[in-house]
Amino acid sequence: MAITGYLAMTAAEFRNFSAKNQPIAWMACHFSPYGTALSNLPTVLPEGSLLILNDRTPICGHDPELIVCQLALLSEKFSSSGVLLDFQRPDEPETAALVKHLLQRLPCPTAVSHFYAKELDCPVFLPPVPIDTPVEEYLTPWAGRDIWLDVSLDGCALALTESGCSQTPFSETLEGGHADEALCCHYQIEITPTSAVFRLHRTESDLTQLLRRAEPLSVTHAVGLYQELGDIIL
Repeated sequence: MAITGYLAMTAAEFRNFSAKNQPIAWMACHFSPYGTALSNLPTVLPEGSLLILNDRTPICGHDPELIVCQLALLSEKFSSSGVLLDFQRPDEPETAALVKHLLQRLPCPTAVSHFYAKELDCPVFLPPVPIDTPVEEYLTPWAGRDIWLDVSLDGCALALTESGCSQTPFSETLEGGHADEALCCHYQIEITPTSAVFRLHRTESDLTQLLRRAEPLSVTHAVGLYQELGDIIL
């Protein structure tokens, strides 16, 4: 596959990671709660790794140019393959302004969360493909864009009753079931006197197939959690 896979790791996970020369996605860089710069930056990183910046700590008067300098220095130091702005506060004007500033100033490829990327000329970072949605349908609104895709093995339960359908996510591992090639998943059915419950989950082979179908749709990067996806996306 031409899709480049990255395992997203915290500093603690990276310390226990045996393949120290394998590029990773350094997660959890965030806005410092004590100053105007960034916190939790790496001191060592494999060449070609991604830097992920999130906004779990809300931006509040942080210095855009200082943030540019920090990310640019790290990118050069570790020959980073790019920066991923995993921002989740679309109603925060200061965050939106920082996104545009970083896109203008950073010297490396920079992907932006789908909340901000619609009107911008940059790679777009998308959440995992919903398990009840074909990958082609999910990616169609972003046709022609360079897509960086979050990947996950999370499933969902669909309960059908007389009052309608309800959906509940779950993350536990299921075994077996019927294959659904259109959704790249497996499902199990439980029938009760009052409902029919469909439990949809993805196996390693399902996720591999999903990424193969995503590749010709301009997905170039896949980012997943080290604990779950190490044998799948690399």
